[in-house]
Amino acid sequence: MTGLGRASGGAEAAPASQQGMRRQNLAVVLGAVAAHGPLSRADVAGQTGLTRPAVSSMVDELIARGALTETETAPSGRVGRPGRALVLSDRGPAGLGLEIGVTHLAACVVDLRGEARVWRRVERANAGRPAGQVLAEAAVLGAEAESAAAGLGLRVEGRVLAVPGVVPNAPRGLIANAPNLGWQAVRPADHWPDPDTVPEPENEANLGALAEQWHQGLPDETFVHVSAEAGIGAALIVGGQLFRGARGFAGELGHLPVHPEGAPCACGARGCLEQYAGEAAVLREAGLAGTGDPVALLAERAGAGDAATLRALDRAGRALGLALASAVHLIDPDGLVLGGAYAELADWLLPPVRAELAARVTVRPWAPEAVRPAALGRRGPVLGAAWSTVRQIIADPTRLPAR
Repeated sequence: MTGLGRASGGAEAAPASQQGMRRQNLAVVLGAVAAHGPLSRADVAGQTGLTRPAVSSMVDELIARGALTETETAPSGRVGRPGRALVLSDRGPAGLGLEIGVTHLAACVVDLRGEARVWRRVERANAGRPAGQVLAEAAVLGAEAESAAAGLGLRVEGRVLAVPGVVPNAPRGLIANAPNLGWQAVRPADHWPDPDTVPEPENEANLGALAEQWHQGLPDETFVHVSAEAGIGAALIVGGQLFRGARGFAGELGHLPVHPEGAPCACGARGCLEQYAGEAAVLREAGLAGTGDPVALLAERAGAGDAATLRALDRAGRALGLALASAVHLIDPDGLVLGGAYAELADWLLPPVRAELAARVTVRPWAPEAVRPAALGRRGPVLGAAWSTVRQIIADPTRLPAR
């Protein structure tokens, strides 16, 4: 550009600024339809404060990118052409969520409306298996889900992988430690068969918390989301934002000591919460073998009134309540959410958890209903993984190629 006689300062800054403003306005328009649609173009102008010509230009571009569709509304009884309404597209852009659990693999594709259009889940004993083998199987499952989505007219624009491990803030793309899988310093990109479809890894508890926030419409709430499979993880949403900690290691609630001189933990410490409220500990206390779906087995036995299972769940709930009381005192959250396996066992865990909190949280108001089961249960992490892409697209529609 300098060869055309333009100055190297403000003359080159203007196009970048205009481009940034257009990107922002596209996000504002798409966000308005996502939050309040279906809307007419005039409605969008009223919602956003943009002029009608500007809205019309933005809408045309969003339609071209496959983010919006315009449909005829129901007849209004007025003379003239039927009105037209803008809605998020149920074809075109989509997000793929993948999950590697200790006992399963899962995949989910959601459209821009956030609706799950494809589900895949297979039971796999992943603990101790080579990371490359597990990741290759997850890639196959993801490819199957993408193929099914393509048959529905959906095009995956982003991929996120939920894992039961620590994903540090930097470098991204690294699973630093997944102890219940037996993984250390694993990069999915090193094992993924197709370099164009490598997913971004993220901690499953973080994704479960974000999924709960988005699903429940809690934009500004501060809450702790606790989930359990083989291990226990937690995620902290502060004022609507995920708190990852200085290095991305926040949320290791399973290694909070609840009995300092208690049972040894695989992490090297003693008395960690996982040794009293983790899946293996509850099964052991109940005298059950961990075959099949252990959560379903525990729920079945507890529902049938099995005394050993009820005692085991009561013990787990009291240990969990003890740990959560510390979290309440430290963080002062609006509420606590029991996710993952805990959500499906909430009928038996909530009474002892609430009793422990009532006895220990005495310096601030605390209501029993501030502890609740997650609405999404064990589906939260994989849904959160898929929804992450949709949220990113709505925040920046220029991620989408124009058709």
